[in-house]
Amino acid sequence: MIKLNQNGMMPAILQDHKTGDVLMLGWMTPESLERTLESREVWFYSRSRNELWKKGETSGNSIKVISIVTDCDADVLLIRGEPSGPVCHKGEQSCFHSESISNVPEIEREHIGPGILQELYSVIQSRKESKSVNSYTVDLFNQGVERIGQKVVEEAGETAIAAAVGKYDRLPEEVSDLLYHTLVLIAASGINLNSVWDTLASRRG
Repeated sequence: MIKLNQNGMMPAILQDHKTGDVLMLGWMTPESLERTLESREVWFYSRSRNELWKKGETSGNSIKVISIVTDCDADVLLIRGEPSGPVCHKGEQSCFHSESISNVPEIEREHIGPGILQELYSVIQSRKESKSVNSYTVDLFNQGVERIGQKVVEEAGETAIAAAVGKYDRLPEEVSDLLYHTLVLIAASGINLNSVWDTLASRRG
């Protein structure tokens, strides 16, 4: 059994099977793992492009899979492979070619993928518990579940209309409004968000 993270992915460490050098870290979904096992060449999932991609499809430097194992918790993959050329997109043999870190570097936060929903829900929950904070979310909680439900209906209608009339440039904002108000409704109703994720997972495929 392999454990996926909350985004439905698992980290995969790529190692040169001859030298033992760590070459890169990528992310895999069940689909990319399936393609990797079938083709014996490494496939990853691009979080920025939201699509599967074959290692080397652009550079030509593919990686032949020798073996794949999990760690002790079954939530990380180790892929031992045979690279046909430099692995890093910068032309280096390994992606880990930078200088050693001696001090804590500047931290850049990544905002890619559905993990932002979990983070947003955490903020919504904190607003629910601290109603003294002056915010739109607190105002919604104060108005009650019925009003929040009405907002979900309104946002769903605006999202559907934007799609129906071809205003696709508006869809990201409309969908975001719909998801936000839905999360507020979930929090106001006292439902465990994990039950929603579990239900979605049960409908996969």
